[in-house]
This record gives sequence, structure tokens and C-alpha cells, in this order.
Amino acid sequence: MRTVGPRGNERGGAGLIPAALHHRLVTLRRDLHEHPELSFQEKRTVSVLERELAAVGVQRVERVGETGLVARIAGRDRGCPPVAVRGDIDALPIQEATGLPFASTNSGVMHACGHDVHAAWAVGAAALLAAQPAQGDVLIVLQPAEEIGEGARAIIESGALDEIRMIFGAHVDRRFTVGQVVAQAGALAASADNFEIELLGRGAHGARPHESADPVVGLAALVTALQTIVARRVNPALPAVVTVGMISAGTAPNVIPDRASLQGTMRATDAATRAMLRDALGEIATHVAAAHGLQARVAIGAGVPPVVNDADAARLAADAASAVLGAGAVVPLGTPNMAAEDFAFYLERAPGCFLRIGARRDGEAVIAAHSPQFDVAEEAIAVGATVLAEAARRASAALGGGGTTR
Repeated sequence: MRTVGPRGNERGGAGLIPAALHHRLVTLRRDLHEHPELSFQEKRTVSVLERELAAVGVQRVERVGETGLVARIAGRDRGCPPVAVRGDIDALPIQEATGLPFASTNSGVMHACGHDVHAAWAVGAAALLAAQPAQGDVLIVLQPAEEIGEGARAIIESGALDEIRMIFGAHVDRRFTVGQVVAQAGALAASADNFEIELLGRGAHGARPHESADPVVGLAALVTALQTIVARRVNPALPAVVTVGMISAGTAPNVIPDRASLQGTMRATDAATRAMLRDALGEIATHVAAAHGLQARVAIGAGVPPVVNDADAARLAADAASAVLGAGAVVPLGTPNMAAEDFAFYLERAPGCFLRIGARRDGEAVIAAHSPQFDVAEEAIAVGATVLAEAARRASAALGGGGTTR
């Protein structure tokens, strides 16, 4: 097993973390990968993580948010406000096709987004902070149900994070190589609001369309009209997406149905654009329906807000990555990330930074997350653990005086 040394180069031995801890974290990651569990079903997972936290010297662990854990690692100054590090733990309903010796044994369920790695490096950060404490307490959050966008809210509603003043989290990213870290201020991931539109008309025989108010024709027009939202209402400098992913209508080829429906998702990287997308969707659906003699029922889910990193927290995280990995380790995201991440809910409560951690070895192909072939370079575990622990230490020191982080 190899890990990553300073400046992002791969080298033998423990490298960033003690060899025994590195072996423990890789073993943990493989165990979690072999036994994945879906959102809010992570019962075995949290039991394993409780055991591992105890093994690395963390005793103050509380079960919260149905199937989540929050561990508290004491700092050197009891008067210093706490900070937090979060790792998510749930898997996806995907049949694995990696061929790994530790591939999923749970049919139809797979860690295809790296949450097994996130859980392992959160435990690693806990071990490093227990060995070298921050100025104040650090809460290690092992969060369920990120994939359905509900786990962060469950943790927040538990009250376990009411005291924190800053929070850090990270995601593996195979677009970047091991040793590269994205830690930048501003928008890092998009909001995600799902919608459903039902068009109500009047059914008839397929041979006599004049007797109908055809919702299928209206639905076809609506799919096209919805694409004008991004094309003509969004500032071209701001990324946004409106996608129709499901269409449903009819029961027979010679019957015009009385209703038709579609479902989709909307994405934006700022609050104003997100609000505009929601308003425009309802407006266009209503008017297109009326133009076809139909009624529209519009339902928009309360989804995940955009991830917008705080400038001070991003600076602290970038400094931590540079200190751990060397100059040049911190790289820009490059292109907007229109996927969503429920870490955004924490950022509505406290400043923080969500990082991207390179998880591909030099020369390897880029494999998309959420695919049956997804896997990561396990050297990334040590990088994530060390960078997150160091970011927590630096944030804690900056907050220690009770003033700003500048």
C-alpha cells in the first residue's frame, strides 16, 4: 500500500500519517465499501465507525440524526468555540461492477460516490486531532443520508452542532490527482430543486382529437418552453440547469389521456438565480397549459441550496492543504460543479469550506461518480484526514481570541 508524501508525490510508507493508522483507515474503507448501506439505513456502518473511533482514542461519541454520529474531541482551551469536520457515510442504489476484491456484497447497493472514503478520512482526522488537539474542541460529524439530501438537516435538527463556529468537509474527485486539493471561496456546488408538473385536460378517442384538450401536445410544448428559462432568462455568466428527466402520459396508443406529467431538476449556484428558476417554472407551466386549454399543477420540492464557501474558511483550508502537501497542491475547481451537496445546509448555519480532494493516480482514467465502475486511489484517505485535521486546527486557533479570522 502506498500513500502520499509532501508536495503530492506518491512514496512508500506512512507518508502523511503513521503507518499503523494508514493501514487501519484503508482496512476501514474496504470494510465499508464491502458492506454499503443506503440513506438512513446505515446501522452496521455506524456501529463499525463507533468501534473505530474508540480504537483511535475518541470516547465522546453520540448517535444523532437517526443513523449519524457526532464525536467530540477535546481541545486545549475550554473557552475556545468548537469547529466541526464532516464526513458522509451512505451509499447509492447501484449494482457494483468494479471487480474489486472488496466489492459490495449488498446486491444493488454500492459506494459509488466515495462516502466510504469520506467516513474513513473523518475517522483519520479524529485520530490526528486526538493525538494533537486543536485549541478548542472539534466535532467529527459522520452524517447519514447525503445522497437523498436529508442527512445534514437531521444532524442540524438534533442540536448537536449548535455551538460550532466553523465547519469543514470534503469530497473525493477523480478529475484531480492524489495530492491536489480544491479549497476556494464562493460557489462550489449547485442547488438542487426537483419539480413535477401535471397538465390536466380532457380525454378522447385518438381518432377524434378535436373532442379533447390534449395534455400530451401541451406537455411536448412545455418541455421545449422550459429550456428557454436558462437560454433567455439567466445571465449567461451564471451557470444554471433545467432538466426534464421523466415524462408520463397515456394508457393506449389510440387514447388521448386526460392528464400528462413530467418531472425534472433545477440547478443554480446562487440564491437569486435559484429563486428565479422556481418562479419562471411556475409561470411558464401555467401559460403554456392555458395556451393549450389545459390546467397546470406545479409542485417544486424544497431541495438543497448551493454550496457557497466562506472566504475566511476557504483561506484557512487552502493554507492547511499547502502546509500539509506543499506549494502547488491547491488547484482551482476550473469549471462549475452543477451537482448538489447537502453540506450546503451547514453553511447556512456557520461559515465553512467544502473541499475537493484528488482521488486519481497519475495516468489513470477519469471515472464518473455514481457509475458502477467508480473507485478511488486509497492514498486520498491520508490526504483528506490530514488536510481536514489541519484545517480544523487552524480555524480553532483563528477563532480562539473570539474575534474574526482575519
